Amino acid sequence: MKKLLKIFAIGSSILILSACNTIEGAGKDVGSVGDCADGVKGNC
Repeated sequence: MKKLLKIFAIGSSILILSACNTIEGAGKDVGSVGDCADGVKGNC
């Protein structure tokens, strides 16, 4: 039982950490779209 709980905890941690990177990347993408939408040449 303890082994199964350990495996579950490690798996959950890996998923949470990878989701943080994905959310950070999505935030950068949204920011770059905002830069592109402001109409200034060379921002896209």
